Amino acid sequence: MHEPDEHLLRLFELLVEDGTEEQLAEVVATAHSHEPCREHSGLVERAGELALRLRRTLEERRRHESELAALFDTAGDLARVRDPDAVLGAIVHRARTLLGTHVAYLSLNDEDAGTTYMRVTDGCVSELFQRVRLGMGEGLGGLVAQTALPYSTGSYFADTRFTHTTAIDEAVRDERLVAILGVPLTVGGSVIGVLYAAERTGREFSHDEVTLLASLADHAAIAIDNAGLLQETRNALEELHTAHETIREHNVAMRRAERAHDRLTDLVLRGGTVDDIAEAVAGVLGGGIVVHDAEGAELSCAKTDPLPWPRSAVHRSGNSGRAVPRGANLVCAALAGPELLGSLTLVGCGELTDADRRLFERAGVVTALVLLIRRRTAEAEQRVRGDLVTELLSAPSRARVGLADRARRVGVEPTGDKVVLVASADVADRERLVAAASRYAEQRAGLAGVHLDHLVVLLPGAEAGDKAQELARGLGCSTSRRVTVGAAGPVDGLEDVARGYEEARRCLDALITLGRTGAGAALADLGFIGVLLGDRGDLDGYVERTLGAVLDYDSRRGTELLRTLRAYFDCGRSPNRTARELHVHVNTVGQRLERISAILGADWQSPERSLEIQLALRLHRLRTGN
Repeated sequence: MHEPDEHLLRLFELLVEDGTEEQLAEVVATAHSHEPCREHSGLVERAGELALRLRRTLEERRRHESELAALFDTAGDLARVRDPDAVLGAIVHRARTLLGTHVAYLSLNDEDAGTTYMRVTDGCVSELFQRVRLGMGEGLGGLVAQTALPYSTGSYFADTRFTHTTAIDEAVRDERLVAILGVPLTVGGSVIGVLYAAERTGREFSHDEVTLLASLADHAAIAIDNAGLLQETRNALEELHTAHETIREHNVAMRRAERAHDRLTDLVLRGGTVDDIAEAVAGVLGGGIVVHDAEGAELSCAKTDPLPWPRSAVHRSGNSGRAVPRGANLVCAALAGPELLGSLTLVGCGELTDADRRLFERAGVVTALVLLIRRRTAEAEQRVRGDLVTELLSAPSRARVGLADRARRVGVEPTGDKVVLVASADVADRERLVAAASRYAEQRAGLAGVHLDHLVVLLPGAEAGDKAQELARGLGCSTSRRVTVGAAGPVDGLEDVARGYEEARRCLDALITLGRTGAGAALADLGFIGVLLGDRGDLDGYVERTLGAVLDYDSRRGTELLRTLRAYFDCGRSPNRTARELHVHVNTVGQRLERISAILGADWQSPERSLEIQLALRLHRLRTGN
């Protein structure tokens, strides 16, 4: 083989082995030094030039292949990775690797603040540089953002095409950057940021490098746009989920409210009571319910302990027409138009949803309806009972046929002992007094009504005086007024009610005349006045009530207390004269008087008691003859 062939063969070997340009140049130099033939050396030199061109072409293609591979990898990242920071980090790192620069970084615009900030850096060592913010239009990046065109500089500090600021220059100087290339990140025609490649030494960036960085910037813009779209999609899905949950909760609340409404309506139609309403509402809302009437009296309590009437909260609810809070509870007025009929208090239910609050307010409406129905029913029954009382007192005997059956229909037994009570009925307070008396009588299987401006109450039983006192106390508490009650009885059944009414009315007049307003009594409780006013004159009963204890004592002990008592009054209450009248020592009279005081009470010598005792002594003598 000739020597030129050997040199040519060596050039091919170096191309295959990816030899350097220096190695190729060395083969040409060796051929010049060893080839005496100028023609041969020129051939080797020409082959060397072609080998260098071929090597450069191969390097250029490999570089293009590497760039394309990097772009394909970036596109794959965009397709696979959902984390935009990871994609942007990979793009910046590839930019630094492909361009072979010391540093690569990416900045994004903050439209609200009017600045540009560093989003991702690769190869940076300066903390000041990584934290720097650029104003819009400042620095090389500001020029790129304004023109939407790539810009590069081989010497940053000597370049006057862009605006230098102290903060930016200090950051660039701290990172020791000299050459910088920046390309815009564009989405929808708007620049959203800048991708940079930078060197710490002077360098001129080629057109291919600018194109490569611009391609990577396009990928970065797509990643940022995709991230925005993805976030918008997530937000839309979250809003859709929230709307779905809201609709679902609303549907649940609507179905729950519908069931509750149907249940409350059914209770009203079936004649349900306030207790039924309270139990139903407590069950639906999961709390306790306390129901009060318009004056604060408790009507029902379900699944909680009794509570005081929340007066101020009830009035606030009545004025607003809505449920109002009172501490941890909720209060709703039960209204019929402007009239307050009662109130509901919801206990231990926490914060209510709007649907539950409306349900509670609807329960207030239903409660008002039940209370109104109950009041109308009570008023109707009261009229029936009042009419029955009026007919018992005013209708002639022949017209009273059927009254017994009517009494049974309103829950009153027509037979057996009855007590007739008559109460003062002042015109100003009559309505409240009659209503309270009607409730009182109904609770005790009796009747109440108005006759000749008197409130008349008919109750089963025999103890007229005790029942008069109870009625006076009960009506007084209900009306907050002093109510006076006269009583008569017992009378047998309904036939003798008219006579009992006359006696009870005389007793009432006597109580008022004696100044005992607010008291309750029967004629028997008025002493001799009762005897005088009574139409049958129960003399034996009067003597027994007044002197019975003394008579019993004499009978058991064989003493003469009654004889001593009569002599004591006959002798003008003088112990000495009494002793002479009885032929005993004055001390004996004193001892007997002390015994009488123990039996009759210390006030037996008061003017009123002494008058009653003297009258009883005279009646006893008339009855017994001694």
